[in-house]
Amino acid sequence: MMGIGFPELMIILVIIMIIFGAGKLPEIGSAFGNSIKNFKKSMKEAEEIQEATNLESTETSEGSEGSEPSEGETTKEPAPAEDAKEN
Repeated sequence: MMGIGFPELMIILVIIMIIFGAGKLPEIGSAFGNSIKNFKKSMKEAEEIQEATNLESTETSEGSEGSEPSEGETTKEPAPAEDAKEN
């Protein structure tokens, strides 16, 4: 099986040093770490939003039966019949 061991990692590091130079390695490492941190943060926020949406949908489906409309919701009542006034 193909695995990445210490010799392979050293070769990759040498190639990166040749391409970018030794002075840029700390900046590259910092940028890579920040990108991983931001990715984890966005995944956590997306998961929290999804859980909140699921919670709201279950609350509205359970609470909507026989309850009064909450703020911002309207109820539609049938309009009175106009036919009786014409005769």
